[in-house]
Formats: sequence, C-alpha cells, structure tokens
Amino acid sequence: MTNFDSCKVAITGASGSLGRALLQALAQQGASLVALTSSREPLLLQDSAGTAIPLEQVCWQCGQEQELRQLLERVDILVLNHGINQQQLRSASAMSLALEVNALSSWRLLELFAEVVQQNPRPQRPKPEVWINTSEAEIQPALSPLYELSKRLLGSLVSLRSLDLAGARGPLRIRRLVLGPFRSRLNPIGVMGPKFVANQVIAQARLGIGLIIVTPNPLTYVLMPLNTLARWGYFKLMTRPSPGQL
Repeated sequence: MTNFDSCKVAITGASGSLGRALLQALAQQGASLVALTSSREPLLLQDSAGTAIPLEQVCWQCGQEQELRQLLERVDILVLNHGINQQQLRSASAMSLALEVNALSSWRLLELFAEVVQQNPRPQRPKPEVWINTSEAEIQPALSPLYELSKRLLGSLVSLRSLDLAGARGPLRIRRLVLGPFRSRLNPIGVMGPKFVANQVIAQARLGIGLIIVTPNPLTYVLMPLNTLARWGYFKLMTRPSPGQL
C-alpha cells in the first residue's frame, strides 16, 4: 500500500477545484506539498479543523517547464492536473492553446521529470511517480471537441511513453487519472464534488492502482481498461526503443 507520509508531492493546476481538493486530501495523509499554479494569488487552504495547511506555492506557465527542473529534483510524486476547456470553439488559435495546455505541456513535464530522476538516483526512496489527469474525455464525449481531442492526444502520448518510462525497468511509476464530470470552473454542472473525487483518487492510489477511474458512468470502467490495454499492445508491437534512449 502506498504511503504518502513524508512524500513531497507537486500538483499542477493547484488553484483549481480538483487541485485544491487533492492538496487538502494529501495533507491529511502527511504529504509535503508544492502547489504549481499560474495564479499569483496566495493559495490559502485549511484542513477540516480550520488549521492552515503548509505548502510551497510556485507560479509557472505552460512553456516554462524547464524552469521547474530544480524543484523536480526534490519531488517524489508529480501530479499533472492543469487543463483548459474551451467549449464550442474551433479556431486555429483555440486548438493550438488546447493542445499546448492539455497535452503538450504535461508531456514535456513527464519527460523532464523522468530525465531528472535518471540524473539523480534515489536508492533509499520509493520509485518516483507521475499522476496524469487524462480525463474520461479520452473515450467519452465531453461536449467540448477541443478538450476531447487534446485529452486523447495526451492519453496516447502517455501510453506510448509508458513503454519506456514506466514498468520494472523504467525510472517512474505512472498512474492515469480517468475522471468523470466533477464541479469546477471548467465544468460548473459536474455531478461529482471535487472533494469526493480527490478522496477516491487518493484511496485508489494507496491501494496501488495504476489506472484510477472515478466516474458515475459504468461504461468507463469497462471501456477504459480495454482501450488502454489495446493501445499499449499496438504501440509495443509497432514501435521499438531507440538504443541508449528512453
């Protein structure tokens, strides 16, 4: 069972509904917290007793991933949770932004963290982890085509790179968060509360589950594992690693 006590956890999108809920849930587990957010407003969180939760807040923007290198050297678990939802838009600029924020930025952080871990071995620590919020939009309509396209790209990138970056020989453990509609600024009509979702994510991670699914839609529990397995098998069959590279 995964133990978060004394782990340093960094979460992107920390000022959003789920980011805040995850920070509060992880604080209850004894984790040391780093909030990565584009907002310059101080992030003030309290536990259930009303006590302020200690955390390190770092302001960053998509495209500035390399600036987080030194920070990532101190991180045990990196949670990639940032995103944008531009409903009804389809312009070239909107598509570029969706791909950058929802897919490419997370992919670059995944690669950077893997590189940092390889260059800084941690023999006395558990294997570092990356949790990636790909969302139920990987396989289900989200009433937002650009959001769906970008999340499906991220899901494919994660499946492909997991062949080298995860597993027994890889430097990381990768957990995929497949979440249904929860209430947030991106989706004010979500049917689940962010606190409920965060607690479910933590509970499944503590059990060692790699494909973490939290949704009221029963089809996702059937389709997502099949989709992930089929995609992993296809990528493994049709690609090979470059010699000396991950």
